[in-house]
Amino acid sequence: MKVLQKDEHMVAESVLLKHSPKSFLVYGYLDACKRNKQSNVQFIVDTWPDFKVIICRPDPENKQASDGTKKVMFYCLDEKILREMLLEEDTVDWSSYFVIAYDSSHASMLKEVFTQRQVSHKHVACAHLLYLPDSSHLVTPAFDSDIKSRISSLALSHAHLVNQTWKFGGDEFAYNKIVRQISDFPSYCVTDHQGHPVSWLLLHENLAMGMLYTLPEHRRKGYATVLVHTMAQRLLTEGYPVFCYVEEGNLLPFKLFKSLGFIDDPSYRAIWDALNT
Repeated sequence: MKVLQKDEHMVAESVLLKHSPKSFLVYGYLDACKRNKQSNVQFIVDTWPDFKVIICRPDPENKQASDGTKKVMFYCLDEKILREMLLEEDTVDWSSYFVIAYDSSHASMLKEVFTQRQVSHKHVACAHLLYLPDSSHLVTPAFDSDIKSRISSLALSHAHLVNQTWKFGGDEFAYNKIVRQISDFPSYCVTDHQGHPVSWLLLHENLAMGMLYTLPEHRRKGYATVLVHTMAQRLLTEGYPVFCYVEEGNLLPFKLFKSLGFIDDPSYRAIWDALNT
């Protein structure tokens, strides 16, 4: 097992890019580190430079990683090696609370690991992965100039509103996460004519689009479509990966992203489980 140094991140990123979009759970964090927008995670591999498993985990030396927002995710080309790392190495701190994100194809193996490690686990979400390979796939919707004139970035003062409306928000940990997202990553909102946000879109720490929301009284006006298109354009221009995760059964955003040219990989589902709840 090897902990990657910062000067080795670019090599790992280039390898994961060849396996996109299924590698985006980890690739997004590597890309965020490259942009100096993420500093509280570590990347570990089984061997170097020809690795079969790469795991993104909280940096045990970084105090910012010691709160309830800790996450572990991985990309794996050999499930047997991954299983050995999780069972035989001090790869993960199994004694604390964290959320693990993974490809659903590894669900059976991980349940066995959870049992052997004697940790409780709670299913959080299962989601489609939708992505844009390049700008040629992005569909430009029709929208009027009034909406375009009311697009701006979110301010830190808007974090409380986002926290109130986010499905997984409502507590201090979520609020602090949203503050970091607004501070460190691109965000967009549509405001009303008094300048108050009525629809918004952020980036998560792994660069996935998320927290898309429109206040109920302002829906069916095309705001979400405009925000996704505006964000996708910016990300493509600045060289970001362009992707999102949409929970199974959440048909409206799924159809929205598809209408803008995002591609769904039907063979892939991302799962999030909370451990030691």
